[in-house]
Amino acid sequence: MIGRFQPDRQLTARMLVTLFLLGLLYVGFVAALLVLLKSTVLVVVIAAALLFGQYWFSDRIALYAMRGRLVTREEQPQLHGVIDRLCATADMPVPRVALADTDLPNAFATGRNADHAVVCVTTGLLRRLEPEELEGVLAHELSHVAHRDVAVITVASFLGVIAGLIVRFAFYSQMFGGRRRGDQNTFAILMAVMAVSAAVYALSFLLIRALSRYRELAADRAAALLTGRPSALASALTKLDGDIARIPSKDLRTASAFNAFYFVPALGAGASLSRLLSTHPSLEQRLAGLAKISAELGRPA
Repeated sequence: MIGRFQPDRQLTARMLVTLFLLGLLYVGFVAALLVLLKSTVLVVVIAAALLFGQYWFSDRIALYAMRGRLVTREEQPQLHGVIDRLCATADMPVPRVALADTDLPNAFATGRNADHAVVCVTTGLLRRLEPEELEGVLAHELSHVAHRDVAVITVASFLGVIAGLIVRFAFYSQMFGGRRRGDQNTFAILMAVMAVSAAVYALSFLLIRALSRYRELAADRAAALLTGRPSALASALTKLDGDIARIPSKDLRTASAFNAFYFVPALGAGASLSRLLSTHPSLEQRLAGLAKISAELGRPA
């Protein structure tokens, strides 16, 4: 971790358990592939290249996708001022600052490390939030930078990417390569590889979603403790969650592909299955966590 953001031991333990389970899944998956196939080098190399590109160019990819642009201190003095103060308090490098011209009220941080980080906010967010609320949101995003969340999620995603590629390779090799009737053994091995890969992909997907939700709770806590105003962050969450519900569905569907980056997801979690697949905890969970921090800060030393 970078700077003075305070960790949450319980959430950290949950994240470590999730990463441990992903590691076990990875070991089991590799063992199964070694039994079923003679070589998986090509798939691993391609997956590694994809994830390396995603990790190394994450800041550029995210800004391009969200149509964000870097802004100077002269263009956005208030935004730069808040980030400068928070970084000084947290004792961390100041990231680049970007602005996305969209009414969708949101923010995100990305970059492979603190020296290459970008914090981007939308014009819709700036129009809606009070200064204390904006400070809470930016502290949340800076916490993601300090905890190296881009690197954590990239490493955690490696297994899922490999499994997904193997499923696709196996499917297209059957579709375009054909299958000889006399080679039943090869076909059976191919179907076993597809089944194992699909199961591993599904499990890793669920574990990564759980890890993402823990990240958001940890960032909420770190931001609330850094600013000393959990109520301001709770106010921002409530306001943005309500305002996003009023954004046209077409715009939300377009933005939902980037939910893992956002401060607030572009589509709210409704049913329990949706919550299981969501990148973010529910609003109720986040508000309950912030209320607990308020109680902690209100206790006498």
